[in-house]
Amino acid sequence: MTFTWSKNTEEDELLHAPLPCASATESEPLQLRVQILPFCRALMERTSTSFRSMSSALLTIVMLLIFASAPAAAGDDFANIEWTDSHASFYGGNNDSAITGGACGYGSLQEKGYGIETAALSSTLFNNGLICGACFEIKCRMEDTRWCYSNAGSIKVTATNLCPVNSAKSADDGGWCNPPRTHFALPVPMFTRLAQYAGGIIPIQYRRVACFKSGGIRFLVNGNPWFNLVLVYNVAGGGNVMNMQMRGIETTFLTMRRNWGQNWELQQKLQGQSLSFRVTLGNGRVLLASNVAPTNWQFGQTFEDANNF
Repeated sequence: MTFTWSKNTEEDELLHAPLPCASATESEPLQLRVQILPFCRALMERTSTSFRSMSSALLTIVMLLIFASAPAAAGDDFANIEWTDSHASFYGGNNDSAITGGACGYGSLQEKGYGIETAALSSTLFNNGLICGACFEIKCRMEDTRWCYSNAGSIKVTATNLCPVNSAKSADDGGWCNPPRTHFALPVPMFTRLAQYAGGIIPIQYRRVACFKSGGIRFLVNGNPWFNLVLVYNVAGGGNVMNMQMRGIETTFLTMRRNWGQNWELQQKLQGQSLSFRVTLGNGRVLLASNVAPTNWQFGQTFEDANNF
């Protein structure tokens, strides 16, 4: 660290002088302080080279620590994730109604904003529902199949469902979603963006990516006066919620329990109070939705926060 002197007046110079001069002259009259100024300059100029070098090194270390601890942008959380080999098949029909619902509890995927750009994951990836809402990029392994289109590129999907285990078949002969396999079952329109329908099952590569959603994070509040069941959806960034807390205006934040998929429950009477939520994603990022529901909220209503990850 090197000391520099102000280019302003002598009074400013004294007021901004580094320690110990500033503290030594702080209580003195201005006229006397001006007389002391040359002495202070000489003192600082005689600071040893080794001290300056040590200070400079210390400053460098401090700055590196600051930059290392600074949070990255949400999209950067998955920037360095490598591609992993897997397989994909399809399910449902050629329309949206065939993929309504699912093990994540989103209900109508069209109404919730997910559309057909979704996937059902094998239990190895599904992680008992904790992966719900996460986003993946998928592409064909062109060298291993004749069914993929040469210009297919990649697709991006949100995890909204579980591909069930088929215990009647082995993992390599029809039980594509059986553990320990990783597998993506895609809606037909998404599968056919990559490959011919006749392919049935294709070799792919996948990786986690950040989710990009329109609007803020949303909360659908269901239940009864003593039981709150909240579906959290339209989650950007990491996408998958790992922890939820809820509070009324008269309570502290109370930890919710995951009921199923991305439905979170809390047994607490909160009617007549504005509601706030603290949402934690799988990557550790936290969002606070303060007073997102007004005091006159009703069960069955959806509330959207102004922010998202």
